[in-house]
Amino acid sequence: MSNNNKKQFGVWMDSQHATIIGRDENNEGEFKVLGHEKYSGVPGNSNENAEHNHEVTLRTKFFKEILSHMQNVDELHVTGTGVVQEQFINYLAETSQYKNVKTSECTSNKMTDEDTIAHISNKFN
Repeated sequence: MSNNNKKQFGVWMDSQHATIIGRDENNEGEFKVLGHEKYSGVPGNSNENAEHNHEVTLRTKFFKEILSHMQNVDELHVTGTGVVQEQFINYLAETSQYKNVKTSECTSNKMTDEDTIAHISNKFN
């Protein structure tokens, strides 16, 4: 399968925000911003176990919201500032629908949308 036929996406993410990059619906043309997602975070809780469970639930919701922008993904490049991208890739590997997605990752500082598009374009071209 050539790169032109693969559904390629990129995500810049940190623990609070994600920018999703992909091509138009026909998978042709230039990469563009498909959406932004924000992580709401966990309000304080006096019960550590309940707080942890709530954190896991909200993080999974954050990952699902990111994935809602990517239909039939074949390749995914994830970049960002911390360990959350590793958690996201692990989530994909554990989810049957996404376990065969070819993933790559790198670390980068916060970028503008234009810089993120350029970074993802360079990764796949």
